[in-house]
Amino acid sequence: MKKYIVILILIFQFSSAQTAFEKGNQLYQKENYTEAINNYESILATGEHSSDLYFNLGNCYYKLHKVAPAIYNYEKALQLNPNDEEIKTNLDFARKMTIDDIKVVPKVGFTKLIEDFTSGYYYDIWAWIAVFLAFIFLVFFAGYYLSGTAFKKRIFFSGMFFLFLGIAVSVSSGIYEKNRIASEKPAILFSENASVKGEPKASSPETILLHEGTKVYVLESIANWKKIQLTDESTGWINEDAIKELN
Repeated sequence: MKKYIVILILIFQFSSAQTAFEKGNQLYQKENYTEAINNYESILATGEHSSDLYFNLGNCYYKLHKVAPAIYNYEKALQLNPNDEEIKTNLDFARKMTIDDIKVVPKVGFTKLIEDFTSGYYYDIWAWIAVFLAFIFLVFFAGYYLSGTAFKKRIFFSGMFFLFLGIAVSVSSGIYEKNRIASEKPAILFSENASVKGEPKASSPETILLHEGTKVYVLESIANWKKIQLTDESTGWINEDAIKELN
């Protein structure tokens, strides 16, 4: 009985989320961006999320010239759908609204090659790819077991071998990507401006003044201070209330 109640609750939540999403889209078309945001964020409050949802939220905030929330939601959308060119384009437009122009130090070497490959899909997608390949593997295994000729057995066995490699690559890529995202801890600056200090204390001299929308990476935390790294690899301490982490 409890199982059926849970299923009914999930169906109701999905239906409500779908209704709120469609209503949000209608409000966006009518240029009622604030109400559209309320509908989209009501979906997030239920625990549901998707690349399309974050993308639409980003569009609403962009239309309202709210830099930090626009970039934050585009980044969240891109995490879930790394290959979407429309998200990348809109994120670039939003970034042009920021004040800070910080150099990006490019990554090089073997690590970059791995990250370029694994970041092609979100880790959830890698998991589904592994599940799909595992299903095909079982089909090939059944074919191998039921085949009556040596030729067919060799074909199915070869297919099983390559499918096993595919499963191993997919699982490894998903684990690597999940760990990479967790270790990077990207965040967006939400304060209009915030001082980056040399030490985690208010009396420490300011080393950099950052403005809303800037992307940083959290390295460690002490009390209400976060040690951050910028894309030019410079580091400093900032008050935790100034940023919002993407993970």
